[in-house]
Amino acid sequence: MKLFVLTQRRKDAKEIFFASSHLCVIYFLLFTTSYAQKIDVPKLERYVTDQTNTLLSSETQRLEQALISFEEQTSNQITVLIIPTLGEESLEDYSIRVAEKNLIGQKKRDNGILFLIVKDDRKIRIEVGYGLEGVLTDALTSEIIRNIIAPNFRDGNYSIGIFYAVDAIMQATKGEYIGAGKKHRSRNGGNDSVLIYIIAIIAFFLFNGIFRKRRGFIGSSRGWNSSGMFLGGFGGGSGFGGFGGFSGGGGSFGGGGASGSW
Repeated sequence: MKLFVLTQRRKDAKEIFFASSHLCVIYFLLFTTSYAQKIDVPKLERYVTDQTNTLLSSETQRLEQALISFEEQTSNQITVLIIPTLGEESLEDYSIRVAEKNLIGQKKRDNGILFLIVKDDRKIRIEVGYGLEGVLTDALTSEIIRNIIAPNFRDGNYSIGIFYAVDAIMQATKGEYIGAGKKHRSRNGGNDSVLIYIIAIIAFFLFNGIFRKRRGFIGSSRGWNSSGMFLGGFGGGSGFGGFGGFSGGGGSFGGGGASGSW
């Protein structure tokens, strides 16, 4: 009887050991699989990073120039990142990882914004730094995605959707901080980028002969149909080019903003 009990205990111990081992293997596989599913976070060296060739070179340059000028005027940093896919990773998790790794925005002001587009997955995220959450609210970013970006993207008008969305973001945040932004000059020692930008805007209006009244974007079903300041800098021709790259200033993020799809 004692031998039977001892044998049974040994058998139970082996079963517990094997069960525990199997659980450890399962947990390990789940952990490594989850880790492997995370895609690399790029080090942003420009204000616009397009890994999908969605934007023309001239469009990228003009967009970058507008973002540089905006930072000089307000100190707010807006970056645009276009990637093909996230795999199995969460859009929100990836967006935060990109924003935090690249320290978008200025330290203590936390005035950075990441405009993330995942083209093949048809996903959009606007990540907003702590310091701008009061003006660029979750509701407003959701409105921009729903009424400006998504309709244009569905029609294949990616550049228009991006330009209008960035313009809307600028309009919402331009009064939050004044000045103290980085200064960028062309490599050939040209004029101040803000002056160049303003001249381009004036030239756009003069050549096209349009001084139409701005229309708000809230509630529009086809995006922001205005002839506003921002779009004037994108009116055809070659880009400005030759301006300094992006570098984060230490901004912090806490998940503010909104996500969407098209």
